[in-house]
Amino acid sequence: MSDTFQRYPSHLPYPFSKAIRVGDFLYLSGQVPMTPLGEVVLGDIREQTEAAMARIGETLAECGAGFEHVIKATVWLSDMQHFAGFNEVYKRHFHDGFPVRSTVGGTQLALGVDVEIEVQAWLGAR
Repeated sequence: MSDTFQRYPSHLPYPFSKAIRVGDFLYLSGQVPMTPLGEVVLGDIREQTEAAMARIGETLAECGAGFEHVIKATVWLSDMQHFAGFNEVYKRHFHDGFPVRSTVGGTQLALGVDVEIEVQAWLGAR
């Protein structure tokens, strides 16, 4: 494992880093559906999931990674009735197999959104 430790600060006015790399591991903060300018996306679950996945993809790319490096995802849904629509969009972003995942439903999320997604990636053996 390398000695790499790097923070990727968020451009949003909240007290968190959008990602931190520790050695070969990359940890991303949970992403809610937002535009690149930080505007909340409040469409249906498919639109919201696409917006959150786009932010994840942008952050992974900034850190030198892609969806193929994601090994773990944690998903929060405001209601498990969104599960099928969420999965429809989520699965389109993984072409080399799916990461392990936990999905929790029936929770109140920040900013009134219906989905939040957090991922961890492994950057070794590239």
